[in-house]
Amino acid sequence: MTTIYDIAKKTGYSPTTVSKVFNNYPDVREKTRAKILATAKEMGYLPNANARSLTTKRSWTIGILFVEATGAGIRHPYFGAVIESFKKIAVSKGYDLMFISKDVGGRRSSYVEHCKIRGVDGVVVILSSSEDPDFQELLDSGIPCVILDSSPGQVHSVYSDNIGGSMQALRYLHSLGHRSIAHISGGLNTFAGEQRQQGYEQALRELDLDLREEYITSSDFFSTESGYEAMKRLLGLRERPTAVYAAGDLLALGAIRAVQDHGLNVPGDVSIIGFDDIEMSRYITPALTTIRQDTEQLGTVAAEILLTSIEEQDATVQSVMLPVQLIIRESCRPVT
Repeated sequence: MTTIYDIAKKTGYSPTTVSKVFNNYPDVREKTRAKILATAKEMGYLPNANARSLTTKRSWTIGILFVEATGAGIRHPYFGAVIESFKKIAVSKGYDLMFISKDVGGRRSSYVEHCKIRGVDGVVVILSSSEDPDFQELLDSGIPCVILDSSPGQVHSVYSDNIGGSMQALRYLHSLGHRSIAHISGGLNTFAGEQRQQGYEQALRELDLDLREEYITSSDFFSTESGYEAMKRLLGLRERPTAVYAAGDLLALGAIRAVQDHGLNVPGDVSIIGFDDIEMSRYITPALTTIRQDTEQLGTVAAEILLTSIEEQDATVQSVMLPVQLIIRESCRPVT
C-alpha cells in the first residue's frame, strides 16, 4: 500500500509537506500541491480518513439539511442544481456530504444531536423554517452553518434578489401592455415565497396598478400541481387576468397546463412568467419566460463561506444577495 512516505520519496518533498497537501493546508505553493496530487494519483494513493481526522481534529463531513417542517425535498430541480454546485467546491477541498434529519438509527433525535453523533464540521441548510424549534437549536449550537434562501440573521446566508426579480417580472409584463397581472404565490411560509410576493406588491405600487386580493392565489409549495390548481382559480374569476407571474417555474408549468386544459392558449389568451429558470423551462411549449437564479453561484458562494467558517473559525456573519436576470422566451406577448 502506498504511503505518504512513498510519495515524499518520489517527489522529493518532505512527508510533512505531503501531509499538508492532503489536509488542505494553505501554506503550500500551488505548483508543489499540483505535483504531489498528480504523483499520488499516479501511485494510487488513498488518504486514510481516520488518520486525517485525528490529525486535523475534523470529520471532513458537511451536513445537508432540508428542514422537514416545509414538506419539500430534493425533488425540486432548483435544490438539486444548488447542491451539485455546492458539492463541487466541498469535494474539491476534501469534504464529504451527508444528509441530516431527526432520525438516527431508527430513533428520533434533534438536528443538533444528529450533527454531533456524526461529527459534522458544518451544515448547509437548503430550506429553513423559523417555526421548527429544532432548527433554532441548531443555529444556537455553534456548529458552523450557512442557510440558502433565508433572511440575514445570526448565521451566514446566501440568497437571490427575490424582490428585485419579482419587480423585473412585473415591469416586463407592464411594458407589454398588461395591466391585469395576477400572482401565483409560493406561500408565505418560506423566505422566497414571502419575498417574491412582496416584490409583486411593491411593483404594483411602483407601476400604479391596483392590488386585487383575488389576483393573489397561494399554493402549498412550489409544485406543478399547486400551480395547476392556482391557475384554475384565476381562470374562474369573472375578470380574468391577462398575465400571471408565478413565484416559481414549476408553478408556472402547472399554470400553463391549466390554461391549455381550459381550452385557452399561452401566450395568446394569458401570458405567464416564472422564477428560477430550471432546465425544463426552455424545452416546454411555449418556452417559459422567467427570472433566472444563478444556481451555480448560489452553491459556490455558500460552500466558500461555510468552508472558510470551518477552517478559519471566522465569527463574522456574512449575508450575500446574488443578482437575478430576466430571460425572455415565448410565454408572454404584448396586449393587442
